[in-house]
Amino acid sequence: TLNAIKLHTEVEVREKENICLREELGKKARFEDICTRDPKMKEVISQAQKASSVPYAVLITGESGTGKELLAKAIHYNSPRASKPFITLNCAAIPRELIESELFGHEKGSFTGATQRKVGLFEAANQGSIFLDEIGDLSTAAQSKILRVLQEKEVQRVGGTEPIKVDVRILAATNKNLADEIKKNNFREDLFYRLNSISIHLPPLRERRGDIPLLVERFLTKSSNEIKKRIQGVSAECMRILESYDWPGNIRELQNVIERLVTWTENDSIITEDFLPPELLSQMVRTTPQYKRAGKLYEVVHSLEKDLIANALKEAGGNKSKVAEILGISRPLLYKKIELYGLEEPVQTPS
Repeated sequence: TLNAIKLHTEVEVREKENICLREELGKKARFEDICTRDPKMKEVISQAQKASSVPYAVLITGESGTGKELLAKAIHYNSPRASKPFITLNCAAIPRELIESELFGHEKGSFTGATQRKVGLFEAANQGSIFLDEIGDLSTAAQSKILRVLQEKEVQRVGGTEPIKVDVRILAATNKNLADEIKKNNFREDLFYRLNSISIHLPPLRERRGDIPLLVERFLTKSSNEIKKRIQGVSAECMRILESYDWPGNIRELQNVIERLVTWTENDSIITEDFLPPELLSQMVRTTPQYKRAGKLYEVVHSLEKDLIANALKEAGGNKSKVAEILGISRPLLYKKIELYGLEEPVQTPS
């Protein structure tokens, strides 16, 4: 079919791009390049470093935009397979009727439009690694064939009769709860246990808010260099809002917002909250009469956050660890906000 021919062309182009970019990716995909000072993320990196040196499959879980592909690249490029191919496939982006041809290849004439033999991605990744993103979206038929690769270390092209030996390490990722998918008969339990030899979970950005300033600085520098614009930094109020937002799209959403801010901010200026998307400003606003007053939206948010922290301090009897837990923020961030809003109780001196 035309779709099959088009897909064949796209795959060949992608394979060539992989070859051309492999050296560059290898230089960039280092664990030390992952921006974090969060204890949870440091533990994730430690786990991934240990996983790099062993040949087993790795299952990376976490919400969309948390950096699963970046972690998979770092695992590959810090492994004994670093000089061999690293090939990626988003399983959710390929039509189900074409996924097997994509992964395992096909023989000439095996279906309409198969005008020549095609090497699948598993063959292309031989001696290297293949990253299967959104593996939870694969059909059960494709899951069965991947299980065969894990067990027998061989593939069979669509329309072919001879098994082909391959040596490929599988790195998989999903934002789904595969245990739930197993209960719904959407995912094979035996494949799950084979993939789950090593499991690494990436926390969402809202659980590592202390990393937001680091990520903002990185994306600000990257975007400024890309569009050749000089930006002086981010205002304290703008950063406060960025740190307070829940980031449902995680790191990917943060990067998109920073790129937008750099685009709209005048050259040689400081980024302010004026160009922030409405969803960032409105998340914390409550529709109670107390906050229905005139003023900029960020001023309303500022007032609301101050009240929330003050109430939490009162409720926790001044126990800052408990306050941070109540509000779902880190203690360092809480200390900054207490200082910003002047909520620290004055030191009592003896009379």
